[in-house]
Amino acid sequence: MKVLAIDTSNYTLGVALLDGEKVIGEYITNLKKNHSVRAMPAIQQLMTECEVNPKELNKIVVAKGPGSYTGVRIGVTIAKTLAWTLNIPISGVSSLEVIAAQGRFFNGLISPLFDGRRGQIYTGLYKVRKDSVQTILEDQILQSTDWAETLRSYDEKILFIGNDLPLHKEVLQDILKEQAEFAPPVSFNPRPSELAFLGLHKPDEDVHTFVPNYVRLAEAEANWLSKQKEK
Repeated sequence: MKVLAIDTSNYTLGVALLDGEKVIGEYITNLKKNHSVRAMPAIQQLMTECEVNPKELNKIVVAKGPGSYTGVRIGVTIAKTLAWTLNIPISGVSSLEVIAAQGRFFNGLISPLFDGRRGQIYTGLYKVRKDSVQTILEDQILQSTDWAETLRSYDEKILFIGNDLPLHKEVLQDILKEQAEFAPPVSFNPRPSELAFLGLHKPDEDVHTFVPNYVRLAEAEANWLSKQKEK
């Protein structure tokens, strides 16, 4: 079974190809560049180098958010287009779950995070058991201080991981003290191969109704709804 995984939900652009249980190709960059321009060429190059024809693909897996609104939309749009064109299944995976999976050797709870601006973070709470990722608290967006206070009630070490960790590390450490552990930078980038393996076992979704998970409305949408209510 050949699986193509796509992640453009944040600065990291990742594409991976699986052939059964084997990772046959993986492309990843962590650059502030336009994913709409770079994603398809990256997919094409990887498939060419791995000598995989699009018609050989059996499934498309995509990181469905949360993250950058534009980035999430780009990845989901590409994935849906490919799945519909090739008439193959599509599955979505939480962008945070992908990062949490990289803490699989940590003996405790895992809190992946993305910066949500104004002191907020996108995060969730996970525990990795062998090859499965268990969700303890669903993905959400909130102040990093409030999240740290929530985690104090857990009698376990918490591993924080993600490219935006340095922005919130001091706050988390001040509140959680020795309970907080911090992953090294080498594990910050979400791996598209992790995404592929996670999506391999996710249920198939209807390509027409599949939508990103933004966790919250885009600011423009929220402002528009607020104005409508005022009227």
